[in-house]
Amino acid sequence: MAAPLALTDTADPSFAELLALRPHLTLHAMDGLVMEDVPLARIAAEVGTPVWVYSAGALRRRARALKAALTDAGLTATIHFAMKCNDNLSVLRVLAAEGLGADVVSEGELRISRAAGIPASGIVFSGVGKTADEIRHALAEDIFQINAESVEEIEVISAIASAMGRTARVAIRVNPDVDAKTHAKITTGKSENKFGVAIGDAMEIYARMATMPGIEPIGIATHIGSQITAGMSAYRAAYARLAEMVKALRLQGLPVQRVDCGGGLGIPYRDEPAPSPEALAGAIRATLGELGLPVMMEPGRWIAGPAGVLLASVVLQKQGAAHRFVVVDAAMNDLVRPAMYEAWHGIVPVSGARAVAPLSPAEVVGPVCESGDTFARGRLLPMLETGDAVAFLDAGAYGAVMSSTYNARPLAAEVLVDGARFAVVRQRQTHDALLHGQHVPAWLGT
Repeated sequence: MAAPLALTDTADPSFAELLALRPHLTLHAMDGLVMEDVPLARIAAEVGTPVWVYSAGALRRRARALKAALTDAGLTATIHFAMKCNDNLSVLRVLAAEGLGADVVSEGELRISRAAGIPASGIVFSGVGKTADEIRHALAEDIFQINAESVEEIEVISAIASAMGRTARVAIRVNPDVDAKTHAKITTGKSENKFGVAIGDAMEIYARMATMPGIEPIGIATHIGSQITAGMSAYRAAYARLAEMVKALRLQGLPVQRVDCGGGLGIPYRDEPAPSPEALAGAIRATLGELGLPVMMEPGRWIAGPAGVLLASVVLQKQGAAHRFVVVDAAMNDLVRPAMYEAWHGIVPVSGARAVAPLSPAEVVGPVCESGDTFARGRLLPMLETGDAVAFLDAGAYGAVMSSTYNARPLAAEVLVDGARFAVVRQRQTHDALLHGQHVPAWLGT
């Protein structure tokens, strides 16, 4: 998106229009909002709220659609799920079964991906601040690729790999200085961003890598931002620059085995246009296809975002001087995107009767002691009573992973739905667990 979607937009999509784009969600007169074959009211009643709920079917369908788009474009490609958007073990297990690898940015993510059954040969380690311990762990695991983001980091990798008697497969992340026209806080491919090396310096750095002990230079990588919905022009510009670099490296006799195209493909949270996987595959083919190299993709949000919802229950309705407030038991510590990015999420009543009731504007807020704990302003919703459940749509990416225990609020449970089955795949944190690891020194007394 070119700018944040304001919380006060009018002419919002109807409940029916929102659900029409999300085939794993349907609204039944009796069962209300249903994910695959499971009524969400049942999950809210049995597990409690707030609770994250993920559709295994949606994850599979979207992973397969992206794979098919790349294959149909004639590309030899591997997909590595950007698990920074969702690190739930069961979500990763579903995607691993579809043949996806992982793009990780910490040792913790690397360990979770391995626990999910993703082979080391399917893991890419990205990020600007890998510690020496993280690099050692990645080399000990013999992962597929490390994406280095600076000369300084390459020198560290070389020293560690040499000391371990290993050879690190390293791609250099290039900052192509391309504006992806997305939110300022999630753009990564402009010259002022912290990511990667300047494209003007990349050739020299790649040549230097080829002479360093413990390093096998295997390719180049880029990632220009997240939630890109402004068409394919930014992708094409970035990939065209990478193609020029590959050709120049080959003229110098330097080997390039593959190109990492990154991720960032956006989704329509509201009704904004969103490019298709076919369009992205076409952009890759048009710019990089003639090189004859395998390519890699690192999608996250596009696969997981629409597959998840956050269920919350109404605590109360409050009539203020100017607005009707709907206070729910989820808060900004659970879903921070509206507070952080002014992001728009669809909000749908779980009750079938509520979904067809008359609508009026409401402020949807959480219980955290911050004015920013606001999910929506002026949102058209039915009158809601204490205990009514609502679903925040498209919460499968950058939802649970960004949650916190602010205001001493325990982390919410997570549930996976698969057809007519569902299971709690992460238990709700207990209040006692909030004290775990804390220690009062003896001098403070008992």
